[in-house]
Amino acid sequence: MDYKDYYKTLGVARSATPDEIKKAFRKLAREFHPDRNKAKGAEDRFKQINEANEVLSDPEKRKAYDTLGPNWKAGAQQPPPGWEQNFRGAAGRGRRTGGTDAGNAGFSDFFSSLFGNAAAGGMGGMGGAGFGGAADFDDVEAVGGHPQRAKLSISLEDSYHGGSRQVSLSTGRTLNVQIPKGVTAGQTIRLADQGARGADLLLEIEFAPHPQFKVEGRDIQVNVAVSPWEAALGGKIDVPTLGGTVELALPPGAASGRKLRLKGRGLPGTTPGDEFVTILIQVPAAESESDKAYFRDMARRFEDFKPRG
Repeated sequence: MDYKDYYKTLGVARSATPDEIKKAFRKLAREFHPDRNKAKGAEDRFKQINEANEVLSDPEKRKAYDTLGPNWKAGAQQPPPGWEQNFRGAAGRGRRTGGTDAGNAGFSDFFSSLFGNAAAGGMGGMGGAGFGGAADFDDVEAVGGHPQRAKLSISLEDSYHGGSRQVSLSTGRTLNVQIPKGVTAGQTIRLADQGARGADLLLEIEFAPHPQFKVEGRDIQVNVAVSPWEAALGGKIDVPTLGGTVELALPPGAASGRKLRLKGRGLPGTTPGDEFVTILIQVPAAESESDKAYFRDMARRFEDFKPRG
């Protein structure tokens, strides 16, 4: 069996703390997760990272693995005394996945030879919600009943109207997730027993960037361009909202940068959010001589107006 340097796989020192191992694993898992990284060899690299973490994150398995020593190679020298007993102990305490024995699938011969099926079961169902779907892989650990976490990216329209979204897991399963109407960024949707090793799966909501709107809590912000004459004279202007286009009464003399509120036009809730409309005055280009003459005449008419005063 070929020796595997799990410390090298995760890019940590042999003296690394559990927290350092955890951080290194999370960083690499995000980078090489097959739902995110489609490069050749990424899936194999992801499996190696998972295998290394399976050993180094478990105190018993790490202790048994360290017994081999960093310089041991198959055929180069014999394993140190006591190694077999240590490995049997670590394997016997291996974690299982929600009552399902996953066997040696996904592990190298080195891991399987040392730890066997009992320990390998801990990797069954490993992985987070798929990057390519609606959820973003965040935390692949689900040990001792602790929930597995992922980020679910939705649009503002999803929150405004509610509905459902399919989430693909790296285990091959697809979940149909109900999006509550009015859900906000940072809130969590719990899916019981749907995470790794039978743990709960917690989906933390985040909003995808929107081409028009920005969100703050339940309030929506949008910029709306108006002409100089609309700003000067006032009137009705069309304004986009998450629920469709509405008419807004623009008061005469509206300055660029002025904010107007559309009450209750933000995200739904017990107290619905509002939409805040920022007025931006757009000035047409004076390309012809007659256009320029018009602006010069305007300058004479409003010579007492001091925009920087």
